[in-house]
Amino acid sequence: MRHLYVHLPFCAQRCGYCDFVTVVGRGAQHGPYVDALLHELELERELLAPQLETVFLGGGTPTFTEPRALARLLGALPDAAEVTVEANPETVTQALAALLRRFGVNRVSLGVQSFQPHLLDVLDRVAKPDTVRRAFYDLRDAGFDNISLDLIYGIPGQSPADLETDLGAAIELGPEHLSCYELEAKPGTRFSHAHGGELQRQAETMESYFELVVDRLTAAGYRWYETANFCREGDLDLRSRHNLAYWLGRDYLGLGVGAVSTVDGRRWRNTPRLAAYMEALEARSRPQREVEPLSDEVRRRERVMLGLRLDEPLVLGELAQVVDQDAMKRLAHLGLVRTDMRTLALTARGRFLGGGVTADLLV
Repeated sequence: MRHLYVHLPFCAQRCGYCDFVTVVGRGAQHGPYVDALLHELELERELLAPQLETVFLGGGTPTFTEPRALARLLGALPDAAEVTVEANPETVTQALAALLRRFGVNRVSLGVQSFQPHLLDVLDRVAKPDTVRRAFYDLRDAGFDNISLDLIYGIPGQSPADLETDLGAAIELGPEHLSCYELEAKPGTRFSHAHGGELQRQAETMESYFELVVDRLTAAGYRWYETANFCREGDLDLRSRHNLAYWLGRDYLGLGVGAVSTVDGRRWRNTPRLAAYMEALEARSRPQREVEPLSDEVRRRERVMLGLRLDEPLVLGELAQVVDQDAMKRLAHLGLVRTDMRTLALTARGRFLGGGVTADLLV
């Protein structure tokens, strides 16, 4: 495998809408957790190719990890053409940016979410708009020429004007990449209890928000290459190579608590319990895992579902076995897909409808 994901779960605080595997604080455990990650890497090293294409450090907030522990981890990871680290703006300093550069990171994904103070408060975010800008320029000053910004839309209390302002602020900074996600609050969370009525109202306007995002960013010269992702047009391919591997159905290895791997027809997820994960690796044993066999049909269906998120045609080949030919012709007649029976892609209109069109296509 040529793609490696590493999960760093530590955060300064837990955002109300987050459902990732995270833990708050735990400064004393940062070093021992990195030890566990490196033990797991040692156990699984034979699964990795000698030269990797991508390494992605996600979380949690990877840049909240104690700097010496983070540096030790980065120094021990295999080299890769693209090395991405997720960062929250308030954790980025000149020293942190220099550390990332020194240890081979060449892409940073900055969790902005919004430039509006009242919306950041709703999301339990610590950073303020000026914090975001300072972090961005600290990364630029350190030599980073591939920065991605994450934005969220559909936030309780957000208006179309707020979203327009967020998009304008992001474009003004000029990042190479933008990820714009619809807010998803899991039922039963404290966030959904606190904002249930407003979340319902926002759900009814998501399509218009989505169209605003696409129109504004494509007009500013960004390529809408995946449902929620945009990269600057130009001579360089600035798509996220790591995420492209997921969407193209490539195998990948995930290290860390709660991390997922897809390897040779199997998918497994490490235990989400931090203590159990660390205890197993301290004993040089693999952590407890939930393992799911992936049949050829399941892999083909996933390949179609993920591949149709991209702006490039999907080569059907053996994937045609899970595509309803009659539905494909009907949806082509409706202007939602384009196909020559060898390749398949969603039209712009089909991409706005997204998952509903894809569901119709699958047998």
